[in-house]
Amino acid sequence: MAVGPNGEHRPADLIGCAIVSARLATGEIEELLKSKSGRTRSGKAGAKARADKLTKQQRSDIAKKAAKKRWG
Repeated sequence: MAVGPNGEHRPADLIGCAIVSARLATGEIEELLKSKSGRTRSGKAGAKARADKLTKQQRSDIAKKAAKKRWG
């Protein structure tokens, strides 16, 4: 979730949200976005390494098994 310039969350009410949106649009305040955690980055790297290691047939079998569990 995006946070304000002092680390606070955006307001939930309509008027407050509109004011913050206007200030962001005019550049009066800047939005600070959190960087992704190490777990997220390493998880994506691990998934890519696993996908590179598997053959196309193995990936297909895993996907079919997952679809069968999900829809079956």
